[in-house]
Amino acid sequence: MQDPARSDVPTEPTPTAESEVIADDVRQLHRMGYAQELLRRMSGFSNFAVSFSIICILAGGLTSYHLGLSAAGGASIGLGWPLSCLLSFCFALAMAQLASAFPTAGGLYHWASILGGKGLGWATAWFNLVGLVTVLSAINVGAYLFIASSLGPVFGIDPEKLGPGHQLAAIVVITATQALFNHRGIRLTTRLTDFSGYLIFVVAIVLTASMLLFAPRLDASRLVTFTNFSGAAGGDVWPATNGMTWLFLLGLLMPAYTVTGFDASAHTAEETVGAATNVPRAILRAVLYSGVFGYLMVASILLAMPSVEVGASKGPGVFFWVMGEILPRPLQIALYVGIGIAQYLCGLATVTSASRMTYAFARDGGLPFSYALRRVSDVHRTPAHAIWVVAAVSTAFTIYTPVYSTITAVCTIFLYISYGMPIALGLFAYGRTWTTMGPFSLGPWYRLVAVICVLGCALLLAIGVAPPNDKALPITLGALFVTILVWFGGLRRVFKGPPAAGPA
Repeated sequence: MQDPARSDVPTEPTPTAESEVIADDVRQLHRMGYAQELLRRMSGFSNFAVSFSIICILAGGLTSYHLGLSAAGGASIGLGWPLSCLLSFCFALAMAQLASAFPTAGGLYHWASILGGKGLGWATAWFNLVGLVTVLSAINVGAYLFIASSLGPVFGIDPEKLGPGHQLAAIVVITATQALFNHRGIRLTTRLTDFSGYLIFVVAIVLTASMLLFAPRLDASRLVTFTNFSGAAGGDVWPATNGMTWLFLLGLLMPAYTVTGFDASAHTAEETVGAATNVPRAILRAVLYSGVFGYLMVASILLAMPSVEVGASKGPGVFFWVMGEILPRPLQIALYVGIGIAQYLCGLATVTSASRMTYAFARDGGLPFSYALRRVSDVHRTPAHAIWVVAAVSTAFTIYTPVYSTITAVCTIFLYISYGMPIALGLFAYGRTWTTMGPFSLGPWYRLVAVICVLGCALLLAIGVAPPNDKALPITLGALFVTILVWFGGLRRVFKGPPAAGPA
């Protein structure tokens, strides 16, 4: 397997070398049939930071903690997290090879189109867009709930008395400001996501160290102890059942939801210097660092609990209960502020990713009003219309289903379907129609990794539509039905797809 870190392209090239690398990037983009419209200024670290910021272990790892603990107890954290992250890393390996070979904005859409034809590329694009829009909803709903529960009491606000109207108003403000920052240009967005990358590392390390330092006692056996916390014992997060295996699988939704969004590195490929090398490196590092640092963090919270049984019974409030039980109040507030900022920037990075996917799809005429959505601001060199449409649709989705667990299930399902489709197509195309690889390649190991990803995708789909997230099932089936209906209803005759795509 070729190491993506080995490259003749320096991570932070000198101005002269950078100009040469950008020229090569532009030529490669031209060979794929596109002009360089977006501003190519992102470094390798910045490309990593945008994916690392979207994964944001301080967002999903904390706001969905109860989805794991209230399933099979400590084992869902101690065993479930690394197992799920290994699966995510398999997806990252396969996607890194695809991104290295085809470094364009809207990466997954192009990969599927080139390897399987424009029809499958179009379907992949829709699933990825739905996943990105709903994950933005999940992030911002989670951020609102976290900030209201943690910092609300500091200002004399009782979060229990805040109704749906307050939540919607807050999400409108959060999402609109994220869109505004994105609208102002990739330089500003990059500065914020770079800061977010450092912030996540610092806060996660401080939180982990604080938990271990102030823990009443440390019992490592908790990490491998299976306990049935379904029903009332787990705060009614999951319906009561005696199936421990099924509960453990349900608990995988927490790490699976957390470690998503690393496709952002591919979506910003046309803004990244040395994209064929830096994008795959960023994808792998984002998943690896999130998996390792995230595991230390979620494990430390489990070890610090005065009582696992009491913690599980708190349901969505388990993290706040642990913080209140063991940490000094000033330290709590400082950590809450850092986590809240990181969660906000996580949503900001998601707007970046989703808007680039929208822009790339619209560039080929795949969306209604594509002419407007593909427009790039002359002043800021950003897809301004796409940014604001993504923000609006994401906010509207929170009105349809304000339930956090259902939103997380929906976005996880669609994101992993969109990850799995080009990977599966690559499995059949590898060595046949797909013979030219980029700087990063798994070689023949790609086939094994792709099979693991396809099986993992099927498992996550089954988990994602289980009660109480059964509302995700009609959403999933409805999206599949509409996709098939629209495509065979006539769109296949007018949609041309990417210039490098096949006819099917």
